[in-house]
Amino acid sequence: MRVGIVSSYPPTHCGIGEYTRMLAAALRSVDPGVEVLVFSDRSLREPWVNDYAGARVVPLFERGSGAGVEDLPDALAEAGGVDVLHVQHDYSLYGYSDAVLRAALRAREEGLAARVVFTMHTVHHPYTPEREALGLQSRLGPVDAVVVHSPLQEFELRSQGVPGSRLARIPHGTRFNPYLGLPRHQLLQRLGLGSLRGALVVVPGFLKRDKGLDTLLEALRLLGGGGGPAPTLVVAGEVWDRGLLGTLEEIGRLVNLVLLERYLEHRELLMLLAAADLVLLPYRHTRFYSVSGMLHLALGGMRPVIGTRVPKLAELYQYAPRLTTPPGSPGALARLLRWALRHYETVVTYMSFLYSYAARTEWRRVARRHLRLYRRLLRGGHAAG
Repeated sequence: MRVGIVSSYPPTHCGIGEYTRMLAAALRSVDPGVEVLVFSDRSLREPWVNDYAGARVVPLFERGSGAGVEDLPDALAEAGGVDVLHVQHDYSLYGYSDAVLRAALRAREEGLAARVVFTMHTVHHPYTPEREALGLQSRLGPVDAVVVHSPLQEFELRSQGVPGSRLARIPHGTRFNPYLGLPRHQLLQRLGLGSLRGALVVVPGFLKRDKGLDTLLEALRLLGGGGGPAPTLVVAGEVWDRGLLGTLEEIGRLVNLVLLERYLEHRELLMLLAAADLVLLPYRHTRFYSVSGMLHLALGGMRPVIGTRVPKLAELYQYAPRLTTPPGSPGALARLLRWALRHYETVVTYMSFLYSYAARTEWRRVARRHLRLYRRLLRGGHAAG
C-alpha cells in the first residue's frame, strides 16, 4: 500500500509535523510493506528521506498560507500516485482557503489517489470568529473519510453536515518515553540544566496566550510559601507572544523559575518530561475543538498532569477529573497544586486510569486503526464501518 500524507514536517517547528512523523513511523513499524510519501511544507527545498519514519518527504507548500498546495496533483503524478491520500489538516498550515480540499479531490478524480482521507486537527464551531472555517468544514462531504480525535469534534462536524458514515474517531497517539529509566540528574545534565532543587513542575509547549500563564501567575501568588521545599518551575518552549515575557518575569519573582526560551527538539522534550515530577497545562478556553499533543507526550512520560477543563484537554477531564480545574480560575489551580505537591503518591496512584488510556493510544495501536480504515475504504467500505 502506498500512503501519501500532506502535512507540515520536521524540521518545521509544528505539532502537526511531529504527529505526522510519529504516525508515518508507526505505520511502517506495523506493516513494513506500507510505503509513505509526505508532501510537506517547504522548510527544506529538496526531496529527502526521513530515516526515523522511513518516509520520502517532498516539499510542496508554504506553511501558513498553503501556497503551492494546488500543485498536489502534479506532485502525485510525478511520484506515481498513491492508494490513500491523507491530508493532515489544520488552519495554521493552509489558512482558511479550501485549496487543499480541492487539490485532493482533483487528485482522486484524475486517478492519482484511490481514496482521500482528511484528519481535522482543529474543528471550529458556530461561535468562532473565523467564519471561513465553517465553510470549509461544510464542504468535507465528498472525501472518503474524515478522521477526528475527540467526540466533541465528531459531533460538531455531524451538526455541520458531514455524513456520519464519513466520520472516523481515532485518538491521538502516545509515545512511551524512552528516557524513563535514566536518573534525573543525568537527564538535567544532558539538557544543560545542572542541579535543580525541590519538586520539578514542567510547563511545556509554545508560549502563546492560550497557555494560561496569566492564570498560573495569579495561582502562584495565592500559593505563597505554603511550607516545605519550594518547587522549581521549568517553562519550556518557543515564544510566540513576546508579551508573555513580562508575565514570566513576575513568575520568576515568586518561584524558582527556569525558562527554556526556545523550541525543544523532540528528544529534548522527552528528556525534560522524563525528569519532571508534575506536568502543568493551565490552558485557556479556545473557540475551536482540538486535542493536545502535549498531553499525550506527558502521558507517555508516566507523570501526573494537572490541567484545565477545556476541549483540548477533554481526555484528562474524562479520565482524571480531580486533576483538572476550570480555566481562568487561579484559586482552584493554587489549591490543586498545593494538594498535589503534598500528596504526590496519592496523585500518582490516581493517574493509573489515565496511564491505561495512554497504553490504549500507543502509536502502533493508533497506526493499526489507521491501516484498518485505509483497507476498509479501499475495499469500498465506509469510514464508520
